[in-house]
Amino acid sequence: MNYESSITAEAADSVPTDLSGTAADKPRVSRPVVLIGIGVIGLLLAIAAYVVLTSDDGVAAGDDNAQAPVVTVVAPGKTTVEGVITAPGTLAARREMPVGVVGEGGRVVSVPVDAGDWVRQGQVLAVIDRSVQSQQAQAQAAQIGVAKADAQLAQANLDRALQLVERGFVSKADVDRLTATRDSANARVQVAEAQLRELRARAARLNIVAPAAGLLLERNVEPGQTVSGGTPSLFRIARGGEMEMLAQLSQEQIAVLGQGVAATVVPTGSNKSFSGQVWQVSPVIDPQNRQGIARVALAYAPELRPGGFATAEIKSGTVVATILPESSVLADSEGSYVYIVSDEKKAERRAIKTGMVTPDGIVVTEGLDGSEQIVLRADGFLTEGEAISPKMLEDS
Repeated sequence: MNYESSITAEAADSVPTDLSGTAADKPRVSRPVVLIGIGVIGLLLAIAAYVVLTSDDGVAAGDDNAQAPVVTVVAPGKTTVEGVITAPGTLAARREMPVGVVGEGGRVVSVPVDAGDWVRQGQVLAVIDRSVQSQQAQAQAAQIGVAKADAQLAQANLDRALQLVERGFVSKADVDRLTATRDSANARVQVAEAQLRELRARAARLNIVAPAAGLLLERNVEPGQTVSGGTPSLFRIARGGEMEMLAQLSQEQIAVLGQGVAATVVPTGSNKSFSGQVWQVSPVIDPQNRQGIARVALAYAPELRPGGFATAEIKSGTVVATILPESSVLADSEGSYVYIVSDEKKAERRAIKTGMVTPDGIVVTEGLDGSEQIVLRADGFLTEGEAISPKMLEDS
């Protein structure tokens, strides 16, 4: 049995001092001191392990990105996009023909057509009372009869005079006078016939007829109404039933369009689309709104009603551009912008100009070359100059 372990401090004091060279001469270390030393060593080891572990992240003390938020970024690059211009506009007849009073006018007797009817060229649209003109024509026809009778009498007198000239009973001067009388009578017949034709033509003009075949768009006259040459147009006809859309485009969009470009038109309130093509591009730009008109030719369809609104998608060729997800594009009073990752790994605002919207995202026409790292979702929590920790979308 080890009896030394039971020696107390008092026993140690009673040991003679002259026992040099023995174990009793060496000072003993108490257990609490040993425990404290072990604890200090363990604490130092823990601190060293923490420093080693944290040094693996490669972030030095005091680095701004140590506590930076992690944001997902994308590098969109460049993509070939089928250019499509979306433009609003109004529907109209491609060749609208207003029809009004051609003659002197009068009281409308009948209107045998109505809006929405198809009419042929020369078809009567309205009939104006012609009772007075008919009487005038009859009177002129009687005048022709009188003139013809006078002409016949003058011819007979001339024939008799010519027979008497050979016998010397009629002078040459009398023959000349009778010849002139005969010629005058024939001329009066021709004048009377011309006047009759004029009256009949005037009477015929009282009928308002269609100048061309097409769809009757408007009827602005009713029986019993009095009309004249100064009356506004009574009918409007879409020649051939052809329609068009007047698409309003910006100056930049007008510059890339040409005749023959395919387009798709969707009337407002309808899910049906109609195919057409640009047949005319406005040669001028409105100085007030800096817009021009592209006229899209369309075939007749009941859903295409002149005066209605529609939206056109016009193909403008292929372009190479950057496409971004809609979540990346922000906008404020200064315009559209995105956040990109700067060389210092900070959020940097970049102004952009957006184009059309495709199923893959928004086309960026200006401001990016596609090589930037762009924040996928800023959502208003990010501020310019803020330190961030970017993470590519493919790694997320």
